[in-house]
Amino acid sequence: MAALVAVDVRRSRRRTRTVSAYRDGDRTVVLIPARFSRAEEQEWVDRMVTRLEAADRRRNPHEGDLLERARDLSRRHLDGLARPRSVSWVDNQHHRWGSCTPADGSIRLSSRLQGMPSWVLDYVLLHELAHLLIPTHSRSFWQLLESYPRTERARGFLAGVDHATGREGPGHHDRDDEPDAELDDPDEVDGTRAPEEGPPAVEVIATTG
Repeated sequence: MAALVAVDVRRSRRRTRTVSAYRDGDRTVVLIPARFSRAEEQEWVDRMVTRLEAADRRRNPHEGDLLERARDLSRRHLDGLARPRSVSWVDNQHHRWGSCTPADGSIRLSSRLQGMPSWVLDYVLLHELAHLLIPTHSRSFWQLLESYPRTERARGFLAGVDHATGREGPGHHDRDDEPDAELDDPDEVDGTRAPEEGPPAVEVIATTG
């Protein structure tokens, strides 16, 4: 195996050419055609676990990767004008998705974003990068985001999550000049990170040929 992970392999007579894998709690479920030999099963389990781990890394990048990702977004969409110096996950932003401090180039992302689609995370990063240049939500600010093709889709996605989790309110993308003063109460209880109903948050599918 590519990694030490609990795997539940499920064979299906209806499945003939595809293999899929997803997380179910602390287990990985791999769905394979019933016709697979034991050797083919092991080969495809290894392959799908590797793909699923790669998908996890894209959705939940480490903080060092976040900084490089932010710099790349700045180069591609803001002509490199926004220059972040740090990007970190924080657990005390319950009513906003991101915040930044232009004075020191720091960006903070709510840990509630972890596990969301990569294009949503990129939008929030780009939003905060734009705030490093323009602190308000003015017309000039939104013009900076025009080159990102999924801006409106990402905003709709996040609004839906806010509504589903009962966290609607102003300022979930605002910057804060005094980061410790304007962040939410760290003692506030944090409930659901995202709607739990629907398909698996991360699933990878492959065709066997």
